[in-house]
Amino acid sequence: MTTLSHQTVLLNEAVTALCVQPEGYYVDGTYGRGGHSRMILSQLGPQGKLLVIDKDPMAIAQAEVDFAQENRTYIYRASFTQIGEIVNKLGWAGKVNGVLLDLGVSSPQLDDPERGFSFRHSGPLDMRMDTSSGMSAAAWLAQASETEIADVIFHYGEERYSRRIARAIVAARTEFSIATTQQLAEIIAAAVPTRERHKDPATRSFMAIRIFINRELEDLQQCLAQLHDILAPLGRIVIISFHSLEDRIVKRFMRDMSRGEQLPPDLPIVHVELKHKWRLIGKAIKPSDEETKRNVRARSAVLRVAEKLA
Repeated sequence: MTTLSHQTVLLNEAVTALCVQPEGYYVDGTYGRGGHSRMILSQLGPQGKLLVIDKDPMAIAQAEVDFAQENRTYIYRASFTQIGEIVNKLGWAGKVNGVLLDLGVSSPQLDDPERGFSFRHSGPLDMRMDTSSGMSAAAWLAQASETEIADVIFHYGEERYSRRIARAIVAARTEFSIATTQQLAEIIAAAVPTRERHKDPATRSFMAIRIFINRELEDLQQCLAQLHDILAPLGRIVIISFHSLEDRIVKRFMRDMSRGEQLPPDLPIVHVELKHKWRLIGKAIKPSDEETKRNVRARSAVLRVAEKLA
């Protein structure tokens, strides 16, 4: 199978943080093009197991080629919101030693014009990670109200010109069908009155629409809520975020789980008596200058690690 180029971000740091045990059970909830999975597998012994999940049919097709001769892997085309269901089906509940999530879109998704994720390539305005279900970006933009479009672009893209952009989109669609990424990028560029250095005016809006179309933040929260039950004692979660809203969700989840039960401050309970479910492992990790020079898409990555207590 021919694949578009992809450089796995924070590869060594993420797999090192998992502390892979040769006989352990691991889950890569976002296979992408398999960089993390291949390194995890290289550290597993004959009895170790790896579950690979991705909602993108092209990613799963690649995984099936990559691991065609590998009997230690289990491959599922699914959203990581189904992680608990799949782990239970395999009989791994409470046995998983590590879960890795590499959020956002992969380079092959961005670089393939047919997927419609990038304003840099003209192609169908799709943006769905799972192209077999849900509403495409073009279909949503064709029927959403001006207020809905503005709210999505503002909340998910933190775009200060969201209302101008939404107004321009609604005006444009009365004249022609907005069916390609190039059409949308041109509408946005014309609506934005100022330019950020080294950033295309369509950047925030495209990201916002993609996050909304794929329910990325909602799915992340749903996945996080399942992790405690599937992990073994001292099992770890390693999560790489590329967007401030994603990282905020991950950071808050790990913080709250590590704090334990939140009780009234006047109760006569000492710190050691609180039921802590997790502990934080180190501080947030960011790519080195060398990695960001080699791969500009790594520059916004943040890696966080937490461990379930026994």
